[in-house]
Amino acid sequence: MNTLNNQWHVSGLVVQARPEKFPQLLPRLLAIPDSEIPAQDRAQGKLVVVLQAAHSNALLEKIESVRNLDGVLAVSLVYHQQDEQGEVTP
Repeated sequence: MNTLNNQWHVSGLVVQARPEKFPQLLPRLLAIPDSEIPAQDRAQGKLVVVLQAAHSNALLEKIESVRNLDGVLAVSLVYHQQDEQGEVTP
């Protein structure tokens, strides 16, 4: 069994963005597969973004995609977890 296929990565980001770019930025963030925005403060220009991926390289590509979106000023990785999937239960 290939263990890479059994991994799942979750990361939490704090994204600092230009408040005036929120209307365009939010749909672009949510267009990234397996992304969520559980919290946002437009006045402060801050968002909490959760990303998930099956491989660490895919997760890093998603983080880089966030960093490259128009209106994003900074991206801080504040949480990362790697889980094993497909555990066999009796």
